[in-house]
Amino acid sequence: MITVLRKHHKWLMIVIAILAVPFIFYFNKTDLSAQRSNDLGRIYDRPVTHIEFLRNARMMNLANTLGLSLGQDLALGASSEGEAYAEFTWNRLVLHHESERLGLQPTSDEITDFVKTLRPFLGPTGFDINKYTEFTQTTLPALGFNESQIEELVSDQLALNRLKDLLASGVGVSDSESLDNYQRTHGKMDVAVVRLNKEDFQKDVKITDEDIAKYFEAHKDQLKSEEKLRVEFVTFELAEAEKKLTGKERVDALQKVANRANDFSQALLAKDANFTALASQFQGPVAATGEFTKTTPDPKLASNSQLTQYAFLLTQQEPYSDPVQGTDGFFVLHLLAITEARPLSLEEAKPKITDTLKTERLKELLSTKGAEVARQIREALKNGKPLDAAAQQAGVKLEQIPPFALVENPTPKPEKEKEPKEPKADTPDLPMIKNSVAELAPGEVTEFVPTEKGGLIAALEKREPVDPAAYAQAKPMFEYPYLQRKRTIVFFEWLKERRRVAGVALSNI
Repeated sequence: MITVLRKHHKWLMIVIAILAVPFIFYFNKTDLSAQRSNDLGRIYDRPVTHIEFLRNARMMNLANTLGLSLGQDLALGASSEGEAYAEFTWNRLVLHHESERLGLQPTSDEITDFVKTLRPFLGPTGFDINKYTEFTQTTLPALGFNESQIEELVSDQLALNRLKDLLASGVGVSDSESLDNYQRTHGKMDVAVVRLNKEDFQKDVKITDEDIAKYFEAHKDQLKSEEKLRVEFVTFELAEAEKKLTGKERVDALQKVANRANDFSQALLAKDANFTALASQFQGPVAATGEFTKTTPDPKLASNSQLTQYAFLLTQQEPYSDPVQGTDGFFVLHLLAITEARPLSLEEAKPKITDTLKTERLKELLSTKGAEVARQIREALKNGKPLDAAAQQAGVKLEQIPPFALVENPTPKPEKEKEPKEPKADTPDLPMIKNSVAELAPGEVTEFVPTEKGGLIAALEKREPVDPAAYAQAKPMFEYPYLQRKRTIVFFEWLKERRRVAGVALSNI
């Protein structure tokens, strides 16, 4: 990995100021620290600062780079990158506290042995000291770390493994539970569905000028034109012959290009720096875009999807980007012009509002109709009517789905096929149907399930019993992932409780 660090003088001064703060303030437990605006919250009656959070975010990235499960285990369930970093931070602090309390910390020898098994450090014959050295000299400094952070994360991983093993010692799967779950996941199901199509309801969607005006008044602050940019960019990349290089030779060649791009960025910091003149001096070709938006990027930026993203971070005060790494080199962007987003007039916003209202009304109609159909079918079945009669009474048509299991056992290929078989027709929305009926008992009906083309209601007619011989053969492999899921649940229930005991309190900011 090659990372280019652009040393902005303003940021450098901020970093120096931060690093100058003594550790006594870092762990300060006074009310003063509790009131600091950059505290993210409290745990074990002490503040967790923004600095500590950022370090843990970098530690999580390093854990993932090393191939450790620590990052995923401590951030499982997060719905965004920021939330993952926050969960990792809180849970890692709990792990430290609990592993120390339970005496689960590994020894130095155990840490060393585990480091030698990490994926980035392995060669054809095992641990490769050259790969380790290269990693510590290139990747770690870019993150602001050294070898001790590898040992720190490995210690966490070993402690987490021991903790999970300890919690899982009482978790098992009974024969009846195993058979029941195998039946649920591998037993063939007979399912019928009722489909509701968008096209059948579109004629009932009516949008008036009054509706549009009302929506405009309620959302005028959000109804704005798209921000538009024009940029130019310089490219520093490998020569054609260098693009074919691999391994260390390619890394070395890219590093030279990275140095040139970084030197160019440093030169842009000079007063009255001229982007085009400096690009010529550093022998980097310059290209300019037309006006573009986030949703319609300029074709000249298509070679690297990050370029549009970085372009919209530029401002008149900070018109130059840091070097952005691509496949074969680096790019530096320069903001030429910006057209700020502006409020739209009612007439300008009318097409967008109309589309939005049509989509919302159509969704409401489908949902209301679907809920009513599901209720009518459910009531008819309770009164003893067969499924087809219940659907007919509700005024809808049943579609019989070919029998399926939630998890299909692989079927062995025959040695010879006398006649080519017709390919099976795909069942539309089958994954959604499977998910909706997974927990149903025979005779039960799902709620309305929205789909791309409208929505559906599914009814489970019956489950076929599984083949005892197939179950006996699949049992060892089937039970393992099921047992792992149970152990994961136990671990996260434990973690939830220990976070409560730790007094995790998030900041309001």
